[in-house]
Amino acid sequence: MTYSIRVNGEDFDAEPRAGQCLRTYLRERGWFGVKKGCDAGDCGACTVQVDGEPVHSCLYPALRAEGRTVTTVEGLAKDGELHPVQQRFLDAQGFQCGFCTAGMLMTASAFTEEHLADLPRALKGNLCRCTGYRAIEDAVRGVRHTESPCAGKAVGRSPGAPAGPQVVTGTARYTFDLDVDGLLHMKLLRSPHPHARIVAVDTSAALRVPGVVAVFTHEDAPDRLYSSARHEHPTEDPDDTRVLDDVVRFVGQRVAAVVAESEGAAEEGCRRIAVTYEELPYVLDPEEAMRAGAPVIHPKGPESRIARAENNVCGEAHGELGDVEGGFAEADVVYEETFRTQRVQHASLETHGCVVSFEENEATGRERLVVRSSTQVPFLTRRALCDLYDLPMDAVRVVAGRVGGGFGGKQEMLTEDIAVLAALRLRRPVKLEFTRAEQFHGATTRHPFTVTVKLGARSDGTLTALQYRVVANTGAYGNHGPAVMFHSVGESMGVYRAPHKKVDAYSVYTNVVPAGAFRGYGLGQVTFAVESAMDELARRLGIDPLVLRERNVIGPGEHLEGPLGEEEDLHIASYGLDQCLGVVRAALADDTSAELAPEGWLVGQGFAMAAIACGPPGGHFADATVRLLEDGGYEVAVGTAEFGNGTTTVHQQISAGALGTTVDRVAVRQSDTDLVRHDTGAFGSAGTVVAGKAVLKAAEALAERILTFTAEYVRTPRGLLRLTADAVECDGRRAVPLKEVFEAAGERGVALCADGHFGGSPRSIAFNSQWFRIAVDPDTGEIRILRSVHGADAGKVMNPLQCRGQVEGGVAQALGATLFEQVLVDDRGEVTTAAFRRYRVPAFADVPRTEVHFSDTSDSIGPLGAKSMSESPFNPVPPAFANALRDATGIRFTEAPFLRDKVWRALDEHRRRPAAP
Repeated sequence: MTYSIRVNGEDFDAEPRAGQCLRTYLRERGWFGVKKGCDAGDCGACTVQVDGEPVHSCLYPALRAEGRTVTTVEGLAKDGELHPVQQRFLDAQGFQCGFCTAGMLMTASAFTEEHLADLPRALKGNLCRCTGYRAIEDAVRGVRHTESPCAGKAVGRSPGAPAGPQVVTGTARYTFDLDVDGLLHMKLLRSPHPHARIVAVDTSAALRVPGVVAVFTHEDAPDRLYSSARHEHPTEDPDDTRVLDDVVRFVGQRVAAVVAESEGAAEEGCRRIAVTYEELPYVLDPEEAMRAGAPVIHPKGPESRIARAENNVCGEAHGELGDVEGGFAEADVVYEETFRTQRVQHASLETHGCVVSFEENEATGRERLVVRSSTQVPFLTRRALCDLYDLPMDAVRVVAGRVGGGFGGKQEMLTEDIAVLAALRLRRPVKLEFTRAEQFHGATTRHPFTVTVKLGARSDGTLTALQYRVVANTGAYGNHGPAVMFHSVGESMGVYRAPHKKVDAYSVYTNVVPAGAFRGYGLGQVTFAVESAMDELARRLGIDPLVLRERNVIGPGEHLEGPLGEEEDLHIASYGLDQCLGVVRAALADDTSAELAPEGWLVGQGFAMAAIACGPPGGHFADATVRLLEDGGYEVAVGTAEFGNGTTTVHQQISAGALGTTVDRVAVRQSDTDLVRHDTGAFGSAGTVVAGKAVLKAAEALAERILTFTAEYVRTPRGLLRLTADAVECDGRRAVPLKEVFEAAGERGVALCADGHFGGSPRSIAFNSQWFRIAVDPDTGEIRILRSVHGADAGKVMNPLQCRGQVEGGVAQALGATLFEQVLVDDRGEVTTAAFRRYRVPAFADVPRTEVHFSDTSDSIGPLGAKSMSESPFNPVPPAFANALRDATGIRFTEAPFLRDKVWRALDEHRRRPAAP
């Protein structure tokens, strides 16, 4: 057959393989703007235009494109000019991580007036996990938000992301957007059993598959235990994992790895492996798992740091402040209830994966591994790989390109360990890229929690006692289990004053997909419980829920006290909680949204609040280097990764401010272990408050170095010099161009660069509040959000547009977890929702526009007064919604998500219940 296709004005005649989709055909020819998000037509990241019509290229057969004209995002711009829709996405910053943006652009660039009149329908085929969609709507409608601040005035303004032009043109390079010669492909055989011992593995048939190069089993893997979780201090997590184990502990655990010349051959190799299993007893419920006689999931010794392996307790915490029983005896009202939260998937559109290759280390002249990974923690991953395979640090380089979403899920080492095993054995490059299904049954989830809260208060609303019993289901492995458990009972309890407090908390192993780090890190689950309980307590006391909070929250200068001891480096270095609560009060005062409810619907309102530490405990380290360049611009080198968290923009702004220049004269290099000494990683809300502080120190030191050198160079007192955008101004009469300063310094052997370091301590506290007005259809259980208002105490807001986007994205993700997202497992622990069409991620039509109000505060710890605001917006959303639902229906819903059928059933039962006499 003859085949021809025109792509972005270029003609191709290579025939597609049998059954090949258009997405892979295009990517194999270098059009990397076409993304893989699901390969099922669910997310829209792969959208291209065929003869001007948007299609999901993962479903569109390449053969059908014969004789047609295909346009990808790379082909939208003409003659060097951006397409109007590309420019609008830049002006509105209609993206965060940007992985979905190419697909959004290809859909939106075909819109007619009819499409614009009904955006929820027009955008139903394109998902975004980051933005909350407000920025996307503004981009589609041509609303501009970006600014071009003048020299030295970038902080507090809203310049666009430096990678924006690359994102909207499809030239930003994510993990797999590169060609590697001789690349091998890895696929994983996964366990069909929740708990079993591998008796035998026959790989002979797999090795006979044409193209299969090797098969790896537990016999090939290092006999060494570690944790897939990545923390600065590895001892925070139990060592309970092997690269490949002879015991599998959940359905989906990797059993063997097949490496082949093509993905198809590797997949066929997996199908040909014959494994003999000895099935073992399993347990899915954490309460059952702790009982005597339950199957022991990890019969390991103390070297693994498992709290009580014989009872499947991965970690536990117990403590009491004061006398809780006495506190409840003093109370006039006591409220106790048990709340449950479900498994939630991170659903970042770029799946986990890595490409391992080899290069010469220029410093040593020896060959080294290069691991290009979709990770939030390149430095910690390098350290773990070196420990696992006994390699020196200079033998491994880890690079994160632009990362397509993380939300904590990529604070793990889930692919790099086994891909490196294959690359070291075969001495060839190896790629491992998870499918969307593997993200559900082979990655991690948010921890499901069961939280029993007991509150006591006097009649005036003063709390007398506060008690939690927390059980977190960490799944088959303990990655992040103890740390999530400890964090969950920290700020959630410390934010309230009470003389008597008690905590009993457990992180428990079960034979289900492991949980891990997720936005909020356990705090959101317990906040859902305690804020729901506070609302119910207020009702029993007959006190306004807002007044009850105001009466009991900690104030400026106070310490967060809890039964597990005080974190000495945690301070209220600025206080905006009162303003966050004031946002709620103002919303209540001016609200008219109830008028929008359909006739006969139940209407209610509710709010919640939350506090979070700005950074994890125990140290979170960042190094940065800033240097003057030959052209008079600057380069910032920093280790933290960019995955839509906006740290690149903030680091650029901080540097520009300290150096008196404009953001366009500051280039940022990041996420590469070659760049700086160390960076703990982009997690724990540390990108601005830790890495940003290191950048600030480096930039300020460089500014001083430039001024000191120039003063000597021009023989002018240092005090008469100041930095401007492209020069050093001397006494207001002469300006020495920075190009000249660079040249003069080079001639004298002076390096105009400086380093900065910050260790993540001390830490401050950020606060948030959320308020909803909702309407509920009593006949169907449908819920509509009439109004959404959020208060955020972010200290000095570095970039208002970007910070607003972080809040909106957090609210949207939390609404998904509140209303419909849930990873379901069957009676054997197997995930049954392993696709977006079975696991509902919020679409454009599901998310309201949230009004975001920032507190007017400036933090004494954070850089230039900033605090973190990436995780915290999630936390108050579920309880605020639950409280609004309680107000509307009179029913306290204690288990998330609040599915429509669940709400209808509860309303129906409530109607049928006999009235109280």
